[in-house]
Amino acid sequence: MAAATDIGIDLGTATILVYVKGKGITVKEPAVVAYDKDLDKIKAYGEEARQMIGRTPGNIMAIHPLHEGSITDYVITERMLRYFIQKAMGRRGLRKPRIVICVPSGVTDVERRAVEQATYQAGARDVVIVPEPIAAAVGAGIDIARPCGNMIVDIGGGITDVAVISLGGIVVSDSIQQGGSSFNESIIRYVRKVHGLFIGEQTAEALKIKIGTAHQKGKDKVMEIRGRNVVTGLPKTVVISSAEIRAAGSDVVTQIVELIQSVLEKTPPELAADVARRGIVLTGGGALLDGIEDVIRDRTGINTIIAENPMSVVALGTGRYVEVMNAFERRN
Repeated sequence: MAAATDIGIDLGTATILVYVKGKGITVKEPAVVAYDKDLDKIKAYGEEARQMIGRTPGNIMAIHPLHEGSITDYVITERMLRYFIQKAMGRRGLRKPRIVICVPSGVTDVERRAVEQATYQAGARDVVIVPEPIAAAVGAGIDIARPCGNMIVDIGGGITDVAVISLGGIVVSDSIQQGGSSFNESIIRYVRKVHGLFIGEQTAEALKIKIGTAHQKGKDKVMEIRGRNVVTGLPKTVVISSAEIRAAGSDVVTQIVELIQSVLEKTPPELAADVARRGIVLTGGGALLDGIEDVIRDRTGINTIIAENPMSVVALGTGRYVEVMNAFERRN
């Protein structure tokens, strides 16, 4: 019989990534399903489901079974996990895999058990739960076993997790329910208020990616978008600038910076000195917002760097976590 496969899963609010040992990241898709409420049936998962949003009959609805780092729909989460695990393993997966899955550092015991149970129900032989900042640090190539402080700021879709890590564990951490999705919501509200235009989440995401900035750099970019006029209900086109996107998302960026400052204030002096010397490492999709590292550096006075492939590091870290911790235990 074929050997069981080790799988690492980054169960994100916005995106699910699956790492398979020996293959790397084999699945990277939106954490959404398209559900037919008339037939009580899931029509599609992931990217296929995302493309249906706003373009299907009223009986097809988009369900995001994870919200702000927590499972809001247990049954849908289990089915979505099962689908992506099978997709990642392919037909060669004859035995149930051991699955390492990450959760935000501030989850409750109830939420942790819900993730664990859903993963078992989805087909795991064994489940290892790892805090997201630890997985991010491992994926970013940081030696978490050393007795020195490393600060990880993981900006996900629904939650931002900040932690100081030393000797394989979290010393200080905190999180807020603000992330990439919050930034999109801020853009949607701004465009409605200032330009009298209804836009969807996909348009807001496109604005954020193409012209979004947290810190002014040179000449502002512009982008033309279409939406529905708030007053007439008819299609309308407007031009949005990166300065407007920066203004729309400034509150979200400020809350993330204040969270980092709060964690630094609670960090023991020796570890805080390590962070000041080694810098802050940004991971998660939110780290790709242009200029966010400059804002954090300017307001904390600490050099801030973005991890290589920031969206993938948590999934990579979950995949390597067991191996890293086994090596750490052998050394001690």
